[in-house]
Amino acid sequence: MKEKTDLSASLEDYIEAIYHIIEEKLVARSKEISARLNVSRASVTEALRALSKKGLINYAPYEAITLTPEGKEVAEDVIFRHEALKRFFIEVLAIDEPVAEEGACKVEHAAPPEIIARMIKFTEFMGFCPRAGQEMIEGFADYCRHGKKSDSCESCVSQCVDRQQDT
Repeated sequence: MKEKTDLSASLEDYIEAIYHIIEEKLVARSKEISARLNVSRASVTEALRALSKKGLINYAPYEAITLTPEGKEVAEDVIFRHEALKRFFIEVLAIDEPVAEEGACKVEHAAPPEIIARMIKFTEFMGFCPRAGQEMIEGFADYCRHGKKSDSCESCVSQCVDRQQDT
């Protein structure tokens, strides 16, 4: 993951939308961006000018919009942060997908790269550590739903020890 860009949250949303539209249709048009982000065409034009000035998109009025190589890299970084956060919220914190999506969209713009990188490492760790793993994540989700784990801590620890000895 590279250093966070100096783009505003709004411009990051625009470049992310442009990337996704280009993935679907090979080029983007301002009306598609407007519809995807639910913003006015005037707002889109202003954002396109700003992104063009920063060298992130190829833009001329009434023409198709494409990403420059640097723009593609920036968009992929924004999308990477978004997906990493969403995955952490769903897989580790047991947040429902719609809430995780909304939260990721908000946090992706504000969280420093070091925090997102650490969240990714924690998610990876939870997936393979015998002291943690999927059962711990599921236990946490159950705890969030019901306020407590159905098994006692002693029972849980005993099961973990048994599994560890079996491997």
